[in-house]
Amino acid sequence: MWLPTPIYERVPQFWILLGLLFMSSGTYLGFDYSLSFLYFAVGLACVVWSGVIFVRRSRYRSTPIPTIQEEDAPNQEQSAAPTESPAEHAS
Repeated sequence: MWLPTPIYERVPQFWILLGLLFMSSGTYLGFDYSLSFLYFAVGLACVVWSGVIFVRRSRYRSTPIPTIQEEDAPNQEQSAAPTESPAEHAS
C-alpha cells in the first residue's frame, strides 16, 4: 500500500500518540478496572513498535546503496587474474 510522503513520515509519531493515549486511558481507569492492564499493555506495545519503525528507517537510510559497478567489481578482479592450466604443472 502506497502512502503519501507526509503521512508516511508521520507514522512513528502516530504510533507513539496512540500508545500514549492507551497508556493514559489505562492509568485513568485505574488498575482496579479489569481491562486497564490490557490498555496499558497495548499502549506499551504501540510505543515499542514506534521505536522499531524509527530505528529500522534510520538504519535503512544510513546504509549506502551499492551501485552496479560496486557489485561487479569483485567479479572483474577474479576474472582478470591469469589462470594456469593443469598441464603446465604436470611437467
